[in-house]
Amino acid sequence: MKSIWLTAFSAVLLSGAAVAQSVPEIAFDSTPDFFKLPDGVYFGEVAGIAVNSKKHVFVLSRGNSSGPAYGAAATQLLEFDATGKYVREIGRNLYAWSFAHAVRVDRYDNIWVADKGSDMVVRFDPQGRVTRVFGRKPEASDEGAHPLEHPKPPLPPIDGFFRQVTDMTWDSLDNLYISDGYINSRVAKYDKDGNWIGSWGEPGSGPGQFNTLHAIATDLQNRIYVADRGNVRIQVFDTSGKLLNTIKIDVPVPPNSPAAIGNHPTEASPGNMHPGAPWALCITPGPTQYLYVSDGYPGRIYKLTLDGKVLGWLGGTGKTLKKFGWIHEIACPAENELYVAEVLNWRAQKLTLHP
Repeated sequence: MKSIWLTAFSAVLLSGAAVAQSVPEIAFDSTPDFFKLPDGVYFGEVAGIAVNSKKHVFVLSRGNSSGPAYGAAATQLLEFDATGKYVREIGRNLYAWSFAHAVRVDRYDNIWVADKGSDMVVRFDPQGRVTRVFGRKPEASDEGAHPLEHPKPPLPPIDGFFRQVTDMTWDSLDNLYISDGYINSRVAKYDKDGNWIGSWGEPGSGPGQFNTLHAIATDLQNRIYVADRGNVRIQVFDTSGKLLNTIKIDVPVPPNSPAAIGNHPTEASPGNMHPGAPWALCITPGPTQYLYVSDGYPGRIYKLTLDGKVLGWLGGTGKTLKKFGWIHEIACPAENELYVAEVLNWRAQKLTLHP
């Protein structure tokens, strides 16, 4: 199967020369040693990254872990200034910290974190104080306390509770949208005051269904972009959950593209390892907005228009500077300025694009 799959990719590469020419590789630089950690502080798997209005960078890492090898608490939120100098740790020993997944900053410079392990979303104000919480962590005192089960089909979702939450975004009215991603397979919606409005989505591969909602973002027209990673697509909705568009990234992959870890992906591999399967989404501020998307294999970043046209790509799998090991989140404060969080390389990079 491996040789057949790679041969197919080679055929696409050869027969689609015009496509390859229309999707150019974007030149870029990565700033060496941008993040300056203090002595004794280390990144673990870097799951999230975000930038506020002052260009301060927030790095969400599975560092400072404690507990057994299985089920260890692994979430740490660190702030750096615009030059990469370490500023502070936010939320040390927070009750919600369990397994880091994503960090975002809203237009008021509030810092939001989605913790996949505790099934919670937490909002900090710019001073680092907790100002809002969503979801609820299972009680440690419960007689049946144990890791979350994954029955198939999944148990019915419950309003206000999450099962392995992944990300969050907001519309122009400050309504909140949370990708309740690995098990519940839905988008949850709250109003600006934190009141539950409703949700849409269910497990599956049809229109409006999901297989791992891994990231979520909103454009200036209040369109909601959902990284439907397991289905190898991005689904775009209005604020009521009506499906507007489906985006698929289909850019030729050289047959010798390395895998970041494990066996080389094949056509039979899970959807998250297929080329173009969206791991991270970021939309630039505008006025002309662009969508940046990462995949796990071949480990590239793609630049798209909001209607889904691929304008270019950059990077690939590797451990050296300008290569990537599973980009889990992207921050894009400007069209040609990106920050990327890498799980496998335990690092974050600041990228400057030269299109």
